Amino acid sequence: MFSINEMFWPAAIALAWVVGELSFRWISLPRISSYGITGFAMAASQGEILGDPSGQVVAQMANVAFALILFELGYRINLRWLRHNYWLGVTSLVESIGTFAAVFFVANAFSMSLTSSLMLAALAMSTSPAAVLRVANDTRSTGQITERLLHLTAFNTVLTVFVFKIVLGYWMLESAVSIPQAAWHSVMVLFISASVGVLFGVVVPGLLRLIDNRGRNSTVAFAITVILLTSLTHILGFSSLIAALAFGLVARHRRVVLTQTQRNFGALGDVLTVVLFVFVAASLDWKHVSDGLGIALAVIVCRFLIKTASAALFARPSGIGWRKGALTGLAMMPMSAFVMLLLEQTKYLELDVMNQVAGLAAIVLLLEIIGPVMTQRALMLAGEANQKEGD
Repeated sequence: MFSINEMFWPAAIALAWVVGELSFRWISLPRISSYGITGFAMAASQGEILGDPSGQVVAQMANVAFALILFELGYRINLRWLRHNYWLGVTSLVESIGTFAAVFFVANAFSMSLTSSLMLAALAMSTSPAAVLRVANDTRSTGQITERLLHLTAFNTVLTVFVFKIVLGYWMLESAVSIPQAAWHSVMVLFISASVGVLFGVVVPGLLRLIDNRGRNSTVAFAITVILLTSLTHILGFSSLIAALAFGLVARHRRVVLTQTQRNFGALGDVLTVVLFVFVAASLDWKHVSDGLGIALAVIVCRFLIKTASAALFARPSGIGWRKGALTGLAMMPMSAFVMLLLEQTKYLELDVMNQVAGLAAIVLLLEIIGPVMTQRALMLAGEANQKEGD
């Protein structure tokens, strides 16, 4: 029997898209910020129409959306450039470690427990590839800062997942989980996930060469493969995030070309992006947001200062001026989508991180809205954001 409730999520996604298009054209607000505002306003925790998205089809779609984005991010990484400019790697290590240490200190100052402080610090390290890549694509941004931003975001993603898994393993030990199980979820999951992604990155380009299909239709092949990879890693309990990033990285260096017109996976990527950012915001509870607002503001300011200062500090050794370095750090502010997808992958462990880590919900919501704006403004100030889409 038909239920009106079945229309709520499709209607919310349609509304978010309309709001995103209007706000982008009228006030140049990044579309994904509008998606977040719409999703949060309609979430069940605010007494509105959307039910809890966790475990539903929309959560699976959000995971696929993020995996497609990570594949594209990996595809745009140039390992040869990194070998010639190792200061990019140094910058990433310093800003990530510095952010972890600073946020851990802030959490302790707010009297959080050790495990909660470690978890908050690990998650605060992250930069959301979804927000960064989407804003770069929407503004048609090209140039040195854009490429540095994408490479630093990729490093940041790997480091964050690694540290997050270690902290999660420690959390599981404190929760009376066996040492082998904790070790499996901290190190082995990362290694096997990356290996699966590498395997797909070797096999799929080889298959495309075999059938002589390396043109436009290769995008369809990659999209289908990412969906398959996401489902496989989810079923086996591995990380679809690391697997997709490794897949994209290896596929690029297997010399299969993804052309400019195929970035963001076209209409499929656009639709799934709306789903992803509505899902992230609809997963938040207003009570958690309001209760943790104080520590959230402290963490956001601390995170902003560390990332911006670190990028500026190593700007000249890496070949740019300190101003462009600072703008690169500013552009790394988004983190929301990445955090929520990481937490979504841990729910089967029955560790309610959002409830136990104070301020996390408020950080996610605030950076869901202002993070993309900061990325957009940084790229504009750097002179790399070209014309608006549709001009």
